[in-house]
Amino acid sequence: MGAHHISTDTSRVRRWLDGEQPREPIPRILSELFSERFGSVVAVEDLGLRTAHQSPSVSGVDLPWAGPQTVALLSDFSRSDLMLARRGFLGTSLALAAGPALIEPMQRWLVPTPAAEPARADAAAPRRPTRLSRAELDLLETTTVMFRQWDAQCGGGLRRKAVVGQLHEVTDLLQEPQPSGTAKRLFKCAAELAELAGWMSYDVGLQPTAQKYFVLALHAAKEAGDKPLGSYILSSMSRQMIHLGRPDDALELIHLAQYGSRDCATARTQAMLYAMEARAYANMGQPSKCKRAVRMAEDTFADVGLDGEPEPDWIRFFSEAELNGENAHSYRDLAYVAGRSPTYASLAEPVMRRAVHLFSEDEDHQRSYALNLVGMATVHLLKREPEEATQLAESALGVARRIRSERVNTRLRKTVDTAARDFADVPEVARLTDILTAQLPEAAEAV
Repeated sequence: MGAHHISTDTSRVRRWLDGEQPREPIPRILSELFSERFGSVVAVEDLGLRTAHQSPSVSGVDLPWAGPQTVALLSDFSRSDLMLARRGFLGTSLALAAGPALIEPMQRWLVPTPAAEPARADAAAPRRPTRLSRAELDLLETTTVMFRQWDAQCGGGLRRKAVVGQLHEVTDLLQEPQPSGTAKRLFKCAAELAELAGWMSYDVGLQPTAQKYFVLALHAAKEAGDKPLGSYILSSMSRQMIHLGRPDDALELIHLAQYGSRDCATARTQAMLYAMEARAYANMGQPSKCKRAVRMAEDTFADVGLDGEPEPDWIRFFSEAELNGENAHSYRDLAYVAGRSPTYASLAEPVMRRAVHLFSEDEDHQRSYALNLVGMATVHLLKREPEEATQLAESALGVARRIRSERVNTRLRKTVDTAARDFADVPEVARLTDILTAQLPEAAEAV
């Protein structure tokens, strides 16, 4: 993790167990270690340790909701990420937030704040012309769209640093005097880039880094006055909380997103939020509420395009394929929570099959295709159909080798491990285990 001066032995561990408080960065390293090992947030306090006070620019999510501070924090964090982007290095100075420590600061997203004064540049040493042309702003926004396409096609591991670098450039522009309309567009661009940097960090397994980018993205969206974009960022945070085993937190974030964008989000955005609400309820083991949210997602998606309003690029990923994939995963998650229920697995199967078929024809969303192939494999394992599961998992492996997504790799490994545990005597399972060991790298390097 970059803290080469840290070492330990059994006597030190024994003292920690007896109540001794180790100095930083040991508590943060232990927190990240246990969080990664167990796949859910293990805070420093959960280990019986105390956290040292840290500057908000270094860690934490309870940040000031003001434009100049948001710009400064985005600039500091993106610069640190660019300079120290070895895997885990930033993680030694970050801690994942969960529970009230995460939810309460995010609730202030909806609290009105006075308009911020534009940042003033040093008149003696201007770094560049202070006024951006409309063409330059258009180019910045087009570049963000291109980065999002790269992520969908190739995974988060191939272009993450390029996105962070672009974000840092945009924050440089925001630190100079700009007309209010230009500043709003730049804040919107910063919010989209920070969300994408967070999503890519999440995709390659840098969870604390991802959460910090999501939080900063939400702050930037607030400065841009873009509530639908803020709701989308909260949905990304919700996905991360589900991944980390915190469905209660995920549900709180989704409800906050729904409330904040209730009068301005398009039908596509609202359908996406309902689908994420269903995922949270599924992981909480609440089938009736999950099914209701699934129906709301389907009904709302049927209204997509009827109002004729143009849709932002960030929500275009939520296609019919994605709707089916999310709803199928909700049923699949219900099956797991209900003790590997074949009933819920049977509900998931036709919806997941539809998602796989649609994604197989979509060259722009290869990571989603891989994730749904793995999801379909897990459904067949729940139905005790290992031969079908291994065939789908092998197809997913073919896609995984073309992209850079530790999230895909991890889900694929876990699925094959489950198959090997439950169906060790099936020849196809043994063969796939050997193939996976030979072809899939153990970890994706974050770049």
